[in-house]
Amino acid sequence: MSEARPARAPRRDATRRREALIAAAATAFEEQGYGVAMETIADAAGVGRATLYRNFKDREALALAIFAREIDRLEGTIDARAPIADTIGMLVREGARASALFARIALELRMDAAHLSAFRALGERLAEVVAPAVAAAQTRGELAAEAGAHEVVLAVRMLGGLLRPVLAADEREAQLASALAMVMRGLMPRG
Repeated sequence: MSEARPARAPRRDATRRREALIAAAATAFEEQGYGVAMETIADAAGVGRATLYRNFKDREALALAIFAREIDRLEGTIDARAPIADTIGMLVREGARASALFARIALELRMDAAHLSAFRALGERLAEVVAPAVAAAQTRGELAAEAGAHEVVLAVRMLGGLLRPVLAADEREAQLASALAMVMRGLMPRG
């Protein structure tokens, strides 16, 4: 009986190509819509079509990778010691591009059971990422016990719609501050 070989980490050049594909897809989806030709994405990443399909079986897998990368990026920005209102505001601002991209492509996503499950898993992962900040905020009395990570993620998603690029930056910030204050009143402990 032979021993199974340990899985090798991807080579650096393979990782770079994968990251280039994710970045190119995010830009292409943002600028040209979700229906952009996969060849356009491969060309923008500087790889061939075969490399694209070796990394991503379809455009939905590519979209999932974009959003998973965004969650990874956000995870490194959360400080559980910061006031939860600051954390929510930061998540809204930092996630604005991904939120806008998701809104743009959501209508065209093929949501079969597997893709729907994968997108739900991303939502769960985001809740796990914010959970330590939520627990710390509950301990400090900033959040009600029933206002958990899922409620904070929902608040971030709701507030993200306010950061429309048609408004001036100061107007967007004023609207976000006002809406964040309202949302925080709903998330705070009663009594």
